[in-house]
Amino acid sequence: MLQKLFKDKQDFVDQYEEACQREFGRSFDESSPEERYYVLASLIARRSRNVQHDAHKKGEKRVYYFSLEFLLGPLLDNYLLNYGIRDLVAEGIKEMGDSLDHLEEQEADPGLGNGGLGRLAACFLDSMATEGIAGNGNGMRYRYGLFRQEIIGGRQVEKTDNWLGQGYPWETRKIGSSVVVQFGGQVIRHEKDGRYWFTQEGGELIRAVPYDIPIVGYGGKTVNSLRIWKAEPYTHEDFDLDAFNAGDYAKAMKFSSDATAISTILYPNDAGEHGRLLRLKQEYLFVSAGLQTILRTYEKEYGPEWQQLPEHVCIHTNDTHPAMCGPELMRILVDEKHVDFDLAFKIAYETLSYTNHTVMPEALEKWPIDMFRRLLPRTYMFIEEIDRRYRDKFPRDSSDWYEKLQNTAILWDGQVRMANLSVIFSHSVNGVSELHTSILEQSVLKDFYQLAPEKFNNKTNGVSHRRFLANANPPYAKLITDAIGDGWLKDANEFKKLEAFEDDSAFLEGFAQTKQQDKQRLADYIKKTAGVELDCSMIFDVQVKRFHAYKRQLLNVFKILDLYNRLLSDSNFDIHPTAFIFSGKAAQSYVFAKEVIRLINSVADVINSDERVNHKIRIAFIPNFAVSNAQLIYAAADISEQISVAGSEASGTSNMKLMMNGAVTLGTYDGSNIEISQLVGDDNIKIFGLRADEVAALRSSGSYFAWDLYNADRARLGRIVDQLTDGTLARLSGNFESIHDYLMSSNDPDLVMKDFYAYVQAWEELTAAYSDKPSWRKTCVHNTAESGYFSSDRTIREYANEIWHV
Repeated sequence: MLQKLFKDKQDFVDQYEEACQREFGRSFDESSPEERYYVLASLIARRSRNVQHDAHKKGEKRVYYFSLEFLLGPLLDNYLLNYGIRDLVAEGIKEMGDSLDHLEEQEADPGLGNGGLGRLAACFLDSMATEGIAGNGNGMRYRYGLFRQEIIGGRQVEKTDNWLGQGYPWETRKIGSSVVVQFGGQVIRHEKDGRYWFTQEGGELIRAVPYDIPIVGYGGKTVNSLRIWKAEPYTHEDFDLDAFNAGDYAKAMKFSSDATAISTILYPNDAGEHGRLLRLKQEYLFVSAGLQTILRTYEKEYGPEWQQLPEHVCIHTNDTHPAMCGPELMRILVDEKHVDFDLAFKIAYETLSYTNHTVMPEALEKWPIDMFRRLLPRTYMFIEEIDRRYRDKFPRDSSDWYEKLQNTAILWDGQVRMANLSVIFSHSVNGVSELHTSILEQSVLKDFYQLAPEKFNNKTNGVSHRRFLANANPPYAKLITDAIGDGWLKDANEFKKLEAFEDDSAFLEGFAQTKQQDKQRLADYIKKTAGVELDCSMIFDVQVKRFHAYKRQLLNVFKILDLYNRLLSDSNFDIHPTAFIFSGKAAQSYVFAKEVIRLINSVADVINSDERVNHKIRIAFIPNFAVSNAQLIYAAADISEQISVAGSEASGTSNMKLMMNGAVTLGTYDGSNIEISQLVGDDNIKIFGLRADEVAALRSSGSYFAWDLYNADRARLGRIVDQLTDGTLARLSGNFESIHDYLMSSNDPDLVMKDFYAYVQAWEELTAAYSDKPSWRKTCVHNTAESGYFSSDRTIREYANEIWHV
């Protein structure tokens, strides 16, 4: 049963008109499009806050999901869908002289996340509310997002992402719920009557101010919240009036700028010490502020019965950014609530759980002990003591016990190792796909797994099918609903009913028509934002994700150059006309990834302007990848490129979103591609390349030499390598010596050249199948039919039943 916010269309129109007057003092007709959007979103947000979660009244166990990223995306369309009032609102706005689509275009993507980690967290919040779980998010309110990406001269250029420039109507500032967070200072030991305790004195005090965003579940019965924290000065008494009057405004406001810097930008550049310190402050602030709030709420409801905290509260840490939850929870319990040290650790252990998201060593955070101890002296003392006890109790009954201790201790080589901290403080540790979890157990965290296998488990990722199909692809969503009803919006398992339509010619024709609509919509967007014209009869081959060497956008570029070269040199060679579509950001300091973006745009510059082949190949790089334009891309794709080197991608979620929209996966046997393959069957996916165990064996053998492959095929593979530096691609912005060195001098670390032939062959076989339209459409619909497993609703039910016990 859907929760209705308005009685009927007229009730909505009346409330909307009244809200325009209240917010801006003028009528709907007199308001700008930006104001109309702001008022509409504010109206939905305000009504949402009036929908109470019954579980809060019943004292039901609550989940707090800690994540440094929540990539929410635009909320208006999603919430109108979840409340079941999108048509009502659209009709009302049309009657008032505007369109809902036009107003939705005014909504900015919130700069609260970067990639898959943040989008997953947002999907999980949606699913917790849909499943009726009292589950709230805890994160940071960044004044500016990561950056707004522009492409100038083929290069990524980072611009300020001022997402709050027009205000954010979904948030409510809760100044009365502010807390104080302390950095630095001295730890003082006190003793009286045989009892001793510690206080942290001096240092820097920061006021953490919470902003709450409503999280509306499907059906509108449950509205949880995402609490994001802004750092502000603890007091304004430090304002230097003399400096201000003397014209030294920077000095006068230094007290304020130092505090607000903490929540100014998502992922400050941590190449220098100032950036690393700021990042550590971010991580501690949202952890400490969130925990203080949780304990305050708990104590108000249950009193100081701290030993019962795990029965009523779950704290889940998304990756290692919130790893300080364990020692900080102990610090508050011991220092402020006077709980015994051993009991405090037991409470923390039973309350906390941890999701690992990567097998990449550089992503497993480590902090210099000196920096950590200087900034967080008291919290560090708890880490040090837990580490000491861990070492004392470590089993020494195997010959390699010292090596195991070295791999699992929190403190080693002058560093605080956050992944180890997370594991030791958590009663549950999970990976995010079957392969990823097995790699954690057999490699990355194998010593922890051997010590305590019972705490390890797998929870394959999922995505919100409501956002990434219903919101992203209205034509296909309507086709599905007309065929099987709308039960799939609540229960993604209903997608299985589409199996009955895989041979239904009318449904398959309907699918083809919706795909053409989606492709035209994306083509119009690409023309406007990238200046590239695409023919919608082309195959739309899509690779959209964060740029990283292991994700191998470079392999895709090599394939495109190979096709280009062969079309020019071999009159007997032909391909189905294809548009290769890329999007994604490279981290500001990640030079190699930024060079691959430059390479893609340089290849596009050459091929798109070559009239001999540009009717066969077109390349488009869509700037500033975000949730909003991702929804256009997923809906329009024919081929989903998931080509990471096997054993490197923890899960991936773009593969799930593309699969739901009827794209066919071309990928390695990596991450959740494996589960997709198992669900759809070998005939409905194209897998190529080395498997994870083969990659590991090849690397350990030391027998791989990129130069051997280069010399063995100078005419084809060698030619592509040469084109990086021979001027072929230099017209736009120069050659690519650094990429050439990565392949040849660094011996092709991500096995681009090793998987090249298998990849191109797989692509040729897959695109050849596209010509058999009935068979291709059946494969696409079959992918959608089997995609229900990848709903985040399923993932959250597994977390709830097997980890959180709610």
